Amino acid sequence: MGKSKTTKFRRPQFNDVGLPVNAVKEVDAEEDDGDDGCPAAELLEKLQSPSADMREFACASISRVVQQSQTIPGFLQRDAVRRLGPMLLDSSLAVRETATGALRNLSACGGQEVCEDMVKHDVMTPLTALLRECCAGFESGVMPMKDQKNVVEDVANEAVNLLWNLCESSSQALSVFNKSGLLDVVVQCLERHPHNVELAISAAHCLHTVTEDNPELLCSMNTAVLGALENVLLSSQPDMSYILLRTLAAGTLWNTKASLPAARQAQTLNAVLATLSQCLDLDAGTLIPELKQAEEARHRNAPAVTDTEDQAAGEFAVEEMDEEAPNQKRNGKSVKADYDFSDLVPRGKEELREAMALLTAQQTSLEIIVNMCCSDDPSDDEWEEESSSDESDMGPDSLCDGVSNLMSPLCLSAEVHGALINYSIPAKVLQKTEFPKNEAMDVCHQSSSWRCLIKKMQRVQSRALTCLHSILSSMDAESLGGPAALQDAAQHLSTLVFGAAEIPKDEEFLEAVISAMRSLLQMIASKNIPQCMTPQQLMSLSEAATRCDVVSVRVNAVAILGITGSTLAKEKGTAETLQMIGNALLAVATRDADLVVNGEALDALFDVFADGDEAETAAKNIQLLPALKALQPVFKAKIRKEGRGKYSPQQLCVLDNVKVNLRRFIGYLEKMVKK
Repeated sequence: MGKSKTTKFRRPQFNDVGLPVNAVKEVDAEEDDGDDGCPAAELLEKLQSPSADMREFACASISRVVQQSQTIPGFLQRDAVRRLGPMLLDSSLAVRETATGALRNLSACGGQEVCEDMVKHDVMTPLTALLRECCAGFESGVMPMKDQKNVVEDVANEAVNLLWNLCESSSQALSVFNKSGLLDVVVQCLERHPHNVELAISAAHCLHTVTEDNPELLCSMNTAVLGALENVLLSSQPDMSYILLRTLAAGTLWNTKASLPAARQAQTLNAVLATLSQCLDLDAGTLIPELKQAEEARHRNAPAVTDTEDQAAGEFAVEEMDEEAPNQKRNGKSVKADYDFSDLVPRGKEELREAMALLTAQQTSLEIIVNMCCSDDPSDDEWEEESSSDESDMGPDSLCDGVSNLMSPLCLSAEVHGALINYSIPAKVLQKTEFPKNEAMDVCHQSSSWRCLIKKMQRVQSRALTCLHSILSSMDAESLGGPAALQDAAQHLSTLVFGAAEIPKDEEFLEAVISAMRSLLQMIASKNIPQCMTPQQLMSLSEAATRCDVVSVRVNAVAILGITGSTLAKEKGTAETLQMIGNALLAVATRDADLVVNGEALDALFDVFADGDEAETAAKNIQLLPALKALQPVFKAKIRKEGRGKYSPQQLCVLDNVKVNLRRFIGYLEKMVKK
C-alpha cells in the first residue's frame, strides 16, 4: 500500500484574554437577544469607540463568540475582517492583543475557507506590520518584573498563532510569508525561548508548518536561521515545554534539509533523530500521574485556584476538546483537524500544560518519523499500490500508461535507515503503540480539567501505529529484528485488536492499526514466517471492517484476508478456512459501495485461489467460478458508470488492471474445471 503520508492538523485556538466574568454574561445576553442569535453588528460597531477599554471589550467578546462556529457567517457578512484588521495596529497594546486573538479564533474555528477569505481581505498587511513592531519592541521595551506579563510578547504570541493558521490553510498567505521576509521575524520570536517559551513554541509550530513542502522558502534559509534552530536543539532544559520546542525545531530542520550544506547533513540528521528519540523515551503513562500529584501538592501548600475557577477551566477544556473540528481536504480526502490546546490552559495549571506539551511533542515526533519514511509516492488513501498481477499485455491505450513510476516501492536512504536503527526508533515506536496506561487514564478521568488528555493519549497511540506502518513499508525484515521480532510485533498488534471483548470502534485507531497489521502480515508472508491470526480472528476483523465508513479500513481488511489466505493455501487441511475467506471476499466484491474496495477484494481472491489443491477444493465448494462470471459484467459496468467522475487516474489504473485480471482468472478457473 505504499506510504501513509502524514498530514498536518490545524487546531483551533481560543483566547480568553481581557474577558471578565461580567463581560461573558453580557455577551451571553446579547446572543440571546440578537435577531439572528449573533451579536455581530453591535460588537463590530463598538470597535469604533473612542474608548480603548470599549474597543478591547468588543475584541475580547468577538474572540469568545466566534468560538461558536455558527456565529462566524454573521461576522463575515458584516465585513469583520476589514474592521478588525486596523485594530492590530491600535494605539492600545491591550486592544492589539484582543483583536489579534479574535482574528486568531476566527481563523481557527472557521476553517480553510474563512482563512482564505481573511487573506483575500488583506489581513496579512496589518499582521505583517504588527509582527515587525513586536519584534522591534522586544529589546526596547521594559522587561516585566517576575511573574508579570510582557504585553509585547503576548501580542506577538497571538500574532504568530494567527500567522500559523493562515499559512497552514492558505497558499496565498504562504506566498506572502515567503515574499515579505516574515521568516526572520518568526525566528526572532523563536529566539525568545530563554525569556518566553510559550512564544517560542508558537513560533516553532509556525516554522514547522511553513517549511513543509515549500521550496521557495528554502532559498531564504541562511546560517542565522539554521543557527537559531540548532541553538534550540542544544538547549538542555528538562521541562516538557522545552521537549516540545526541541521536537518542533527538529521537524523544521528535517523540512529544510535540502538547504543544508552537504557536509552538515549527516550531523543534522543525527541531531534530529537524537531529539526525537529522547522525546519518545519519555513515558507519558508514568509522567502524567506524577504531574497530577505535583499539582495536588502545590494546591495543598498554596491554594491559588478556587474550586469554581478550577471547575470552569476544566469544563472549558473538555467542552472544546469534544467539539467537532472543522473539516479539511487532504489529498482529496476529508479529515478532521487536530486540536492543540496547550495555550488554552490557564497559566495557573502549569502541570497540565506540561502534560499537554509532552503529548503534543510525542505526537509530532511520530509524524516527523512518518515523513522520514515516506517517499513521494502516492498515499495509501488513494489506493495506488501495484496490483498483485502483472500488466505486461495491457493495450497501448491502457490507463496505466505513463504512471508505472507511481507504483515503485518505498525506500530509505542509507543514512536515514542507519540513523533510525542506531537510535532504536522502530522499537520505541512499537512501544508507543500500546494502549495508554490505566494509571494515567484513571487520573484524567477523575479530573474535569485533565480529561482532555485522554484523547491526546489515544491520538499518540494512533500516530504510533501509523508510524509503525510507514517503518514496515520502508525497511527490511532483518533491520526490524528478524522473524522472531516480527512475530512478536504481530502478536502485539493482534492483542491490540482482539484483546478486548470486541474490536474497538474508534475509526482513527482502527484505520491506523489495520494499516500497520497489513504491512506486518505482508512482510511476514514474504519471508514464509508462520502467521499468528486464527480464522476466527480473521472473520471478526473482516466483519468489523465492513461496517466501518472509512474506505482505507475496508481496503486493508480485505487485503489482510488475501495475505492470510494465500499463505494458508500452501498448507494442508486449510480448505475449510479458505472457504470462509473466499465467501467473505466475494461478499465484499459484490456488495461494497466503493469500487476501490470491490477491486481490492477481487485482487485478494486472485491471490488466495491462484494455486494449490486446498484452494482448488475451496473454490469448487463456494462456486467461485459462477460467482465471478456473474460479477464480471456488473464490475465492468460499474467502472464505466462511476469510474471517471469519482476516482483518480491512479485508482482507475488499478481498477482497469483488476478488470483485465478478472477475465484472465475466470479463464484459469475454467481450465481447472475441465481438467
